[in-house]
Amino acid sequence: MMDILGMYLKINGLTLLLACIWDRLAGDPRWLPHPVRLMGKMIGGLEPFLRALLPGRERGAGRLLVLAMVFFWWSVPFGLCFLLWRLPEGMFWPIVIQSLFCSQLLAAKDLRQESCLVGERLRAGDIPGARKCLSMIVGRDTALLDQAGIIRAAVETVAENASDGVIAPMVYLALFGPAGGYLYKAVNTMDSMVGYENERYLKFGRAAAKLDDLVNFFPARLTGCLFCLAAALLPGCDGAGARRIFLRDRRKHKSPNSAHGEAACAGALGVRLAGDAWYFGKLHHKPWIGDDLRPIRWEDIELACRLMYWAQALFLAAWLLILFLAL
Repeated sequence: MMDILGMYLKINGLTLLLACIWDRLAGDPRWLPHPVRLMGKMIGGLEPFLRALLPGRERGAGRLLVLAMVFFWWSVPFGLCFLLWRLPEGMFWPIVIQSLFCSQLLAAKDLRQESCLVGERLRAGDIPGARKCLSMIVGRDTALLDQAGIIRAAVETVAENASDGVIAPMVYLALFGPAGGYLYKAVNTMDSMVGYENERYLKFGRAAAKLDDLVNFFPARLTGCLFCLAAALLPGCDGAGARRIFLRDRRKHKSPNSAHGEAACAGALGVRLAGDAWYFGKLHHKPWIGDDLRPIRWEDIELACRLMYWAQALFLAAWLLILFLAL
C-alpha cells in the first residue's frame, strides 16, 4: 500500500514539475480552451437553473451548486486520467499530457505578464494606459488612482494571487493529482463569481465562500511563509522585514486568507499596501498593511513577481526533495 502511495505521489510530483515548466514557457495559450472559462460558463448556467429549482431557498440552491461543481470537476479529470493511464505506451505520454492540462491551473506567467504591463506603461509615463492595464487584473475602480495607487494595486494583485493562482493549485496537484487541482480551481472560481456579501449572493454564495476559505486556509499561510523565505534569499528584499510584517499584519483583512501573502510582500519590499479602495463606485475602508519605509516604485511590481517565482521554486524544490528522499 505504501509503495502504491509513494508511486502516486512521485507521479504527481513529476506532473507538477512539468506543469510549472509548461506554464513558465507558454503560460495559458489563447487557442487552448481554458478550464476556468469552462467553469465560469457552468456556474453561469447552473445558477438560474438552481434558483428556479428551489425558489426562495437560496442557501439550498447554493449548496447544490457546490455539490455539482465539486463532483463534476473531481470526477471528470479523475476519469480522464484513469483512461489516459490505461494507454499501452507507458508512462511518458500520460505524464506529458496531464502535465500540459495541469499547467492551465497555474497563473504565474500570465500574472507576471499582465502586472508588468502596468509597470511598462508607468515607465513610459502613460498613466491612463497603466490604469487601463490595471483594470484588466483587479476588481477595484482604477479611474481615480494616482501613480502610487496604481503600483500598489498591481503589487497587491501579485501578492494575493500568488496564493490562489500559484501555490494553492500546486499544493492540491502535489497531494491529490490533476483531480485535486481541478477541484480546487472549481471552488476558487465559484467564490470569485458568487462568493459576494451583497443582496444577490449573500445566501446563495455562502457555501462556496466558506468552502473557498477552507481549501485556502493552509495554502495562504504557506504562501506567506514562502514569501518570507524568498525575501531572505532574493537581492533587494528584506527577509527580516517580511517576517515581521507577516506576523503582525497577516490578519488585517476581512477574508481570513487574503492578507498573508500581501503582508509578507509588503514587509519584503518595505512599502505599505492595501488601505481604502473604491469598488463599483463605493469607498471601502481597509487597514494599511506594512510600514511606509519608502515611496513605492514601478520597479516594485517586477520585484513582487520575482518573489512569487522564488516562492514557487522553493515549494517545488522542497516537495520534490521530500518525495525522492523519503519515499
